[in-house]
Amino acid sequence: MKKKLIISLSLAIISITAFCQSENPVNVTEKMPDNNEARLNVASAIIGLPELNYERFITDNMGVGLALSMSLDKPRILRIRNIALPYYRVYFGEKKGSGFFIEGNMAIVGQKKAVFEFDANDAKYVSGYNSATNFGCGAAVGFKLLNRNGVIGEICLGGGRLFGGTLVDGYPRLGICLGKRF
Repeated sequence: MKKKLIISLSLAIISITAFCQSENPVNVTEKMPDNNEARLNVASAIIGLPELNYERFITDNMGVGLALSMSLDKPRILRIRNIALPYYRVYFGEKKGSGFFIEGNMAIVGQKKAVFEFDANDAKYVSGYNSATNFGCGAAVGFKLLNRNGVIGEICLGGGRLFGGTLVDGYPRLGICLGKRF
């Protein structure tokens, strides 16, 4: 499962960086445009699934990104262990990459579920774990605020459906994110 996750993350990162390459050389004296963002999802960190986001703007109203999260809780509390989620967004605000947006995403989700058994005294104990890695698709909507210094505030809500024999049928896409544009 770890090999599949590492290979999938590597392919996603390589494809995003290859897609965002520019053919025009950049003059060193010119100020670089703010085309990149890094964010932390505070809401998902509170529920035990911290998420880091990177987004690159293709045009003023479109961007592609990658969200990575890993569970800090034991499997009996939260069955989702990790998520790699590439996404595509379309923005409807007046500023570059801000305002209302819609998002389409795909996810690779690692899951783990505790298997319980009972002993002779009817005491419940964990006898093992079932693990699975699945693929899914989803959507989200949200709103992004940007100040003059490049500080980001974002709220988003959505979810997705997992395909195949899964331990969990879907994955959440919700958050209150804080970050920086650079």
